[in-house]
Amino acid sequence: MRITQSMLTNNSLRNVSQSYGRLDKYQEQLATGKKIHRPSDDPVVAMKGMHYRSSLTEIEQYERNLSEVYTWMENSEAALEHATKILQRARELVVQAKNGTLTPEDKQAIAREIEQLKKDLVQAANTKVAGKYIFNGTNIAQAPVTEQSPPNAPLVQSNNDDFTVEVSKGVKLKANINPQNVFSQQLFDTLQQIENTLNGVAAEDMNSLLANLDDQINMALAERAELGARYNRLELIEQRLAEQQVIAKRMISDNEDADIEKVITDLKTQESVHRAALAVGARVIQPTLLDFLR
Repeated sequence: MRITQSMLTNNSLRNVSQSYGRLDKYQEQLATGKKIHRPSDDPVVAMKGMHYRSSLTEIEQYERNLSEVYTWMENSEAALEHATKILQRARELVVQAKNGTLTPEDKQAIAREIEQLKKDLVQAANTKVAGKYIFNGTNIAQAPVTEQSPPNAPLVQSNNDDFTVEVSKGVKLKANINPQNVFSQQLFDTLQQIENTLNGVAAEDMNSLLANLDDQINMALAERAELGARYNRLELIEQRLAEQQVIAKRMISDNEDADIEKVITDLKTQESVHRAALAVGARVIQPTLLDFLR
């Protein structure tokens, strides 16, 4: 086969162009620290990167869900602690009211404090977080307890369904408590009966009312213990998600990040090859008539 000057020139230009392409690739890798910059550079790396990033996005969403559950549980715990203090104070007042030496005025004073405790308990039952009622199950848009005019007890219309949030792949965790174990109609009826009896409107057995109050306190304490157990599990899930996030980021880095030391070496080598290609090309391409006329 006859090798012409045109063939030598075209081959030389093609090789120099390819050399420029490799230089551009290494310079881009060195500037960005990434192996590829478009899927066509390496489809396998691109596909793996999409999978790894999808996993990382999923983990980050679960972490945002965890934040919401933490908010619910922490506010629930604070409200339960406050409610427990209210009930314990109400119990102290009932024990005091059983003293036979109290005058009607003394009993009315205790009744007024019971009334204020009852109203405070209604506010605790109607606690809202980010505009949602956290003690009304899945019916988060409606207040579970409504105050009534004396001598009627506050009306409880609570939803007992579990409000669950997905905190990990296939794992849903209950964020709320069972309001019937803390803010029940029976509890508000008991407090109202205590208030009415002290005001002389009713004549209930104080010993029976005290026993009912003790039962309500025990149920509230049991609900707090159950909430604490779920909170501990939530912390374990958070730790596992943090570990999964570290692993996902490392996999993305291993898949996409360039080996800087290798890139620098390859770039230096390619620069030497490129200079040699230019030098050889200058010798291969013969002078033209135009060069002699200069």
